[in-house]
Amino acid sequence: MENPGYSSGFDGLHHPSDDDDDEMVDIAGATLDFSTTDDVPPLSSGGYDEYSAGSSSSRAAGMNGSGPTKLVDPLEDPLPGVGTYEDFNTIDWVREKSKDRDRHREITNKSRESTVALLHSVSDAFSGWLLMLLVGLMAGSLAGGIDIAAHWMTDLKEGVCLIGFWFNHEHCCWTSNETTFQERDRCPQWKSWAELIAGTAQGPFAYIVNYLMYIFWALLFSFLAVTLVRAFAPYACGSGIPEIKTILSGFIIRGYLGKWTLIIKTITLVLAVSSGLSLGKEGPLVHVACCCANILCHLFTKYRKNEAKRREVLSAAAAVGVSVAFGAPIGGVLFSLEEVSYYFPLKTLWRSFFAALVAAFTLRSINPFGNSRLVLFYVEFHAPWHLLELAPFILLGIFGGLWGALFIKANIAWCRMRKTTRLGHYPVIEVLLVTAVTALIAFPNSYTRMSGAELISELFNDCSLLDSSQLCGYKQPVNTSETGVDNSLADRPAGAGLYTALWQLALALIFKMLITVITFGMKVPSGLFIPSMAVGAIAGRLLGVGMEQLAYYNHDWLIFRGWCSPGADCITPGLYAMVGAAACLGGVTRMTVSLVVIMFELTGGLEYIVPLMAATMTSKWVADAFGREGIYEAHIRLNGYPFLEPKEEFEHSSLAVDVMRPRRGDPALAVLTQDSMTIGEVETLVESTHYSGFPVVVSQESQRLVGFVLRRDLLISIDNARKRQDGIVSASLVVFTEHCPAQPPEAPPPLRLRGIVDLSPFTVTDHTPMDITVDIFRKLGLRQCLVTHNGRLLGIITKKDILKHMAQIANRDPDSILFN
Repeated sequence: MENPGYSSGFDGLHHPSDDDDDEMVDIAGATLDFSTTDDVPPLSSGGYDEYSAGSSSSRAAGMNGSGPTKLVDPLEDPLPGVGTYEDFNTIDWVREKSKDRDRHREITNKSRESTVALLHSVSDAFSGWLLMLLVGLMAGSLAGGIDIAAHWMTDLKEGVCLIGFWFNHEHCCWTSNETTFQERDRCPQWKSWAELIAGTAQGPFAYIVNYLMYIFWALLFSFLAVTLVRAFAPYACGSGIPEIKTILSGFIIRGYLGKWTLIIKTITLVLAVSSGLSLGKEGPLVHVACCCANILCHLFTKYRKNEAKRREVLSAAAAVGVSVAFGAPIGGVLFSLEEVSYYFPLKTLWRSFFAALVAAFTLRSINPFGNSRLVLFYVEFHAPWHLLELAPFILLGIFGGLWGALFIKANIAWCRMRKTTRLGHYPVIEVLLVTAVTALIAFPNSYTRMSGAELISELFNDCSLLDSSQLCGYKQPVNTSETGVDNSLADRPAGAGLYTALWQLALALIFKMLITVITFGMKVPSGLFIPSMAVGAIAGRLLGVGMEQLAYYNHDWLIFRGWCSPGADCITPGLYAMVGAAACLGGVTRMTVSLVVIMFELTGGLEYIVPLMAATMTSKWVADAFGREGIYEAHIRLNGYPFLEPKEEFEHSSLAVDVMRPRRGDPALAVLTQDSMTIGEVETLVESTHYSGFPVVVSQESQRLVGFVLRRDLLISIDNARKRQDGIVSASLVVFTEHCPAQPPEAPPPLRLRGIVDLSPFTVTDHTPMDITVDIFRKLGLRQCLVTHNGRLLGIITKKDILKHMAQIANRDPDSILFN
């Protein structure tokens, strides 16, 4: 049984061996010391003081035993560590918001005194919008660079441009006058590797050369990606969204949003996407945008020194990430609100909207795809959908829900195996093996060989007369009178080309479903949006073509009669692909509103909102029937992050006294008394425990609560007093009250620490129902809550205690709630 004081495995002060990630990263024998530079701005560098805003002079005065506390500028704090947090610790939202209110009140009061102070007040109010502008510009620029580089390196696996190796395939052939419409991707300026090495583009030898070069480049890119992540920034792997959700809920993971992580994630994201692995760049772009925001926060004191304010900026940055990933600024804001953010005030909504707008504008200015669009797969469908088509759309929703639930269970099982077996000790070998298998199987099939975004673009495409794609391999109409309206074609019988494409797509579907399970969670940057959408889009296209052929050959059936006459363009297979993509992504992530908005911003298909809504809602319901967790929540639980899921209901009828510590048979609660302990006794208590804070009581006998003091603030204040204050020795009395008790004349001077005590800690009585306590923790973002009975201190409940209790109720191992 654990000791009963204020504790959590990650809420304690670090042991000397547990170096913070931004000071020393020791991975695979490569030790990099970043402590000499201000490289990774910790997410915990809030610099100022206690809950009730006693401050520099007040605390100094308090230590010297003179005068009561008064409100002074908390930014001029002579004790830089007080009020900040350790790594792997949870912030105190209430204290941070209180500090910000005090700071704002002081600036407002000063602004009435002089013009300079008024200008400072105006600049302080404007700083949030300026920060959003900078975040939007930086994230938009990086996203544009990532898109261009990934497009070029993906094409590099197949060949090179002779007029300039930096041109991708499409740009290389743009200026050529020798391309034909049927073979628009063939031009003399672009040479495949077989043409360069073997001198021929046709025949089995040329095919083998291209095959081997494809595998070589894939292995090279993935090897570089995993090696860079291992050596320089271990936090740059994965999607990043589970960790960002946890950070936004108040947890601190130093270095996760630092400069090294940003640089390495940007480079390795391009390499990972280009290697042909079944992953996307959309999730990692959210991480990249949040890194930009965290780094830029250090330009503004208001955000640098307040953890709660910084998390408002990070919420907006998550919106920016989706905005640049999909070219969907409104969808990005809704994604941040629905999926990522823990605390999202109205002010953050407006700023997110502005930042997403700036980022989308920046990306549009860069024009990475050369089509004046924000995304690669903008489509325009000509035929409206019919009410009877809702049945196949709902069928796609059911498929998406089943696939989502299956994927989450399979992926979590694989990731748990990676953590608990020797597989996790060899990340480089694992990445290379998965890349080799992916490249070997993907190359023969044109639909798995192309990048995920290109595949989705191909599947969303609506066939026109001039399409040379295999998916448009229909038997051509005898005369043009059979074409429909608006340059769209009437439904036609499938030709040999289409049947070949359907077989290849069916094989691609099976391959994508299996390989994505293994790929997501490897030690390279890996997003899940594009692979999930690809699975859904393939399934949707197959169903769409099936429906189209059914309608063509059976237009006299009752269900088709009246709206699908011969020669009409009734069924649009591309629309089914779009609905399937939304359904599968919804099944995996459990997004609803934001997903529908992202999809119609992504494709421009405004009139198809109802099919998208129907499929997305169905997929969520079906997936929820197998488990309420989305993929990100499942990974949060797998990693043991201290995250209280706001969507999860607490339905047990336990009381606070059942969850608090100490429990029966445990040692007594570790407490400090207000005026009867010496510095030596306090230091002994602190050293003999690993708790992050201690309740302050009137005396050991009365146990009447006075307040709560954090371990970190206590240690810093005692250390500072020993250095700066004369006469402070181990026998000096530590006093947490305004007035010192009477002491003999020969006694050393007391150390007054009232300034660091939180005099209004949150308390509940021992009979408070746990569902109310959990709600208090969620809505106020508490780290701990004290339990009293008739005013006397009984025990303490921490966030970790609640998570352990919820794990026990769900028949899970309570010790899994430990940051790993």
